[in-house]
Amino acid sequence: MANTYSQIYIQTVFAVKNREAMIQKEWRDDLHSYIGGILENKGQKSLAIGGIHDHVHLFFGYDNLMIPIPNLVQEIKKATNTWIKANRLSKFQFEWQGGYGAFSYSRSQIDAVCKYVLNQEEHHRHRTFKEEYLDILKKFEVEYDERYIFNFFD
Repeated sequence: MANTYSQIYIQTVFAVKNREAMIQKEWRDDLHSYIGGILENKGQKSLAIGGIHDHVHLFFGYDNLMIPIPNLVQEIKKATNTWIKANRLSKFQFEWQGGYGAFSYSRSQIDAVCKYVLNQEEHHRHRTFKEEYLDILKKFEVEYDERYIFNFFD
């Protein structure tokens, strides 16, 4: 029987709902580590996880093709939401916004995307999340309707 082989690299981006509950710097690294553990447990290869107070970027090798990306993102959101609540990390009702972005990259782009994802704090000193996200959509030539992207409060 033949095996299935693939080489797929995905960056996903998702945001905190309405910015009512912020990802605090004190526990952000723990959140990223927790997400990395989820990815690894789901048979994916975590390459870089970064973000700031209102969103996260995950860059991973999409190795386990048996788990559709929407299901993987939903599981990550659900598990991290539960983890944040169980550890009482937010003073507010924590919830992720619906939806996410998912973008594919080639092997030659791994280093650049990892640096980008891990450098979010510096990156966002110059650009808002909205500017960043809309720029990604434009670079990937993704058609979108402003009514159905993240709720931005810049």
